[in-house]
Amino acid sequence: MPHGTRSSTARTLVRTLIASEANRRPGRTVTGDVRDTRPPGGRHPAPPRLDGVNTHEVTNQVPPFLGQHFLTDDAPLRESVERWAGPDALADLAPLGALAGTEEAQEHGRLADANVPLLRTYDARGNRVDEVEFHPSWHWLMTQAVGAGLTAEPWTAPAGTGAHVRRAAGFVLWSRVEAGHGCPVSMTYAAGSALRHDRTLGDRWLPALASRQYDFGIRPVAQKAGAISGMGMTEKQGGSDVRANTTRATPTPGGPLPGETYRLTGHKWFCSAPMSDVFLVLAQAPGGLTCFVVPRALDDGTRNAFALQRLKDKLGNHSNASSEVELDGTWGSRLGDEGRGVRTIIDMVGATRLDCILGSTATMRDAVSRALHHARHRTAFGALLVDQPLMRNVLADLALESEAATLLGLRLAHAVDTGETELARLGVALGKFWVCKRTAPMVAEALECLGGNGYVEENGLARLYREAPLNSIWEGSGNVNALDVIRAVTREPTTLEALTKELHQVRGRSAELDAHVDSALAQARSLDPASPAAAFGARSVVEALAVALQGALLVQHSPGPVADAFVASRIGGRRGHTFGSLDVDLAGATSSIIERAG
Repeated sequence: MPHGTRSSTARTLVRTLIASEANRRPGRTVTGDVRDTRPPGGRHPAPPRLDGVNTHEVTNQVPPFLGQHFLTDDAPLRESVERWAGPDALADLAPLGALAGTEEAQEHGRLADANVPLLRTYDARGNRVDEVEFHPSWHWLMTQAVGAGLTAEPWTAPAGTGAHVRRAAGFVLWSRVEAGHGCPVSMTYAAGSALRHDRTLGDRWLPALASRQYDFGIRPVAQKAGAISGMGMTEKQGGSDVRANTTRATPTPGGPLPGETYRLTGHKWFCSAPMSDVFLVLAQAPGGLTCFVVPRALDDGTRNAFALQRLKDKLGNHSNASSEVELDGTWGSRLGDEGRGVRTIIDMVGATRLDCILGSTATMRDAVSRALHHARHRTAFGALLVDQPLMRNVLADLALESEAATLLGLRLAHAVDTGETELARLGVALGKFWVCKRTAPMVAEALECLGGNGYVEENGLARLYREAPLNSIWEGSGNVNALDVIRAVTREPTTLEALTKELHQVRGRSAELDAHVDSALAQARSLDPASPAAAFGARSVVEALAVALQGALLVQHSPGPVADAFVASRIGGRRGHTFGSLDVDLAGATSSIIERAG
């Protein structure tokens, strides 16, 4: 039967079933084509009748959050791109910013989140295949992300060109559409930082990981127009303590891969995006914990041993397949020296931690944008919400948090561009702890701006709220990052010197900020790594340094009302413990802050 005939028949059957079911109810008759119930030209249909009585007219409801331009409407992001990557990068990102706010993109984001991946371990004939099926919207989102150069492309660009800033801003823009698919995008970007140090493996994989073509499916890399990367570090007995890994790597010369080949046996507890083409995996070689490059397909077209045991049922990040993987004689090429696995993969970890900051920044920005959109259209107690003093306090406070996160994330991407290794090393650890930790309470407050509507799935904040804690956990929880800061400060003093230099860029422009910077640096310099007190108080030191860095960036780059209000509230103490508790003497700044927020 021709396709059009099947479709027509199916529509007729659906209309008949719907009408038959509805007509069983007293007083209700349904006729005609069910498609005709859509509002013509966007106009609402006449109010329906219930038992002969008109329902109330729908008023004071907020229009859909659609049609925004996510780049031009985001002044801090736009200014950061122009400052650190140049006007060409800004123009290059404009189409992505426009697409992100469209109904098409937002609907794909919703569908990808609502339709979780499905694991297929066997085919119809009983062959083990270990594949994950994704909704078409996932592939649409990935196609746009890869096509916008959000994967490993910056690692192939000349240093100092602003490529990492451009990519970071694009990642913020596109993460606002849907966060789950950002995981493989981020890991593919991060893999480039590690693979570039090995000539043979870099030449083999980096061009495919930097490609702007999304090419889904398990095939040898030579047969692919583009590739995606994942990583496999954590195990069930260790989690963040990767040195407790028990996966074994046995040297096996002459394997079907280039370089020094090994066979891996073990279980990986969290392996996201298992349909990726290649993975960076940690395993215990004879010389200690070592990093390996593990492809899903071998060069002869056969599949590497990579058994997907199950997919995780997660709080959020629903579109992304996070899996448990069994490695049983799995082939891998050694990346770096034996026993240097953590050192080898640390560049990839640093890059994914930067993306944790950027992803949380995107979540914050989307939350405050949706709260502002609601407040500008919703009336309560005789006035628009946005004009009511206490709501203005909340919105301004949220906007300050969002702008501070944006400047920190983009400044750290700029440090990667310019080779400021020490600043990036310490700054990323600070930002990973602080920005990601602030996201959950910030999104909760933005959700509350919508009241009950915010708690309803179709308004977008519920998904953001489920997503909000993830980046604080991924790539090391808060404690792991706080202790990483302490190690960096005490064992790599050049990192603290680089941070001090950055903080002193605005010396003398704010007495409150200067005093806070002096106090925070004094705390950091007095740390004794051998003392339990250093670990016990790690979070307070990290908070002080992170807020100092954010304050310095805002004083240097943001308008006076924004910078002054941030320093007064976050450093000067003119604020309570919840969002929306700015002191009354900051009320005059709220108009400028809210207007700037979009």
